[in-house]
Amino acid sequence: MTVDVEPGRLRTEADEPGWEVDPDDEWGVAVIATVGRQLRLRREAAGMRAAEFGQAVGYGEDLVYKIEGGKRIPRQEYLDRADEVLDAGGMVSAMWEDVKKVRYPKKLRDLAQSEAKAVEIQLYDPLNIHGLLQTPEYARGLLLMRRPAYSADEVERFIGARVARKAVFERDPAPELSFVLEEWTLRRPLGGRAAQRRQLEHLLEAGQLRNVELQVMPMDREEHAGLAGGIEVLKFADGSAVGRSPVVAGGRPVAEPRQLHILELRYGIIRAQALTPRESTAFIEQLLGET
Repeated sequence: MTVDVEPGRLRTEADEPGWEVDPDDEWGVAVIATVGRQLRLRREAAGMRAAEFGQAVGYGEDLVYKIEGGKRIPRQEYLDRADEVLDAGGMVSAMWEDVKKVRYPKKLRDLAQSEAKAVEIQLYDPLNIHGLLQTPEYARGLLLMRRPAYSADEVERFIGARVARKAVFERDPAPELSFVLEEWTLRRPLGGRAAQRRQLEHLLEAGQLRNVELQVMPMDREEHAGLAGGIEVLKFADGSAVGRSPVVAGGRPVAEPRQLHILELRYGIIRAQALTPRESTAFIEQLLGET
């Protein structure tokens, strides 16, 4: 989230929620510490004090020290401005390539990396619209419902991570994506009615992609194979696969053929019980008209 700052006022931590370093992310901590150290060395080599440098880039002295000390993740605009002030010829700006790899929580980075390699993804979430399909407004409404509550920093980081994962839709060649959505998740107006409408419109847009199939599980179904929990199966070009579900191996990722067979069998039954993609599109359009 970008916060508008009054002209002439230096940015503080309050202006940039969601850019704290996760102390449990060893690789992320190492990367941000290295970037911060390089920034400090370049600033000192240029003969600039932290307060003077902060004034030049538009950041408060305390925030400059925290970035250089590896306590805060620098934004891309900070690195670009620092590159100009230090006359680094693009070397500081180039640090963003490393920073952006650790910008989001490790768990979500690992998931995004797996999704980026998959050639086929099968997804069923019985509780919410799946993260890959969420609009930022829906994601915010969902995260704000968490109890105990997430901090403002955590909310912004999780939203950013979910948005970043959507790069899977832009890959070439594109993976085959299959989603089964619960009707009740489409009806709950998380974030308000306007956010619900935007979410439904987004689902219709996603469903038009040739590599995407959306199916809705109606609430009036008397038979439902997905009540035990969600399912996620990712298949890769080399023929391997990995899956995950709360009812298999305690929710841990599994790659053993027998366990994967169970997940795919359950997913196939769920798809057969849900509306067809064409019927699902018509259902979402009808729901949008009622919203």
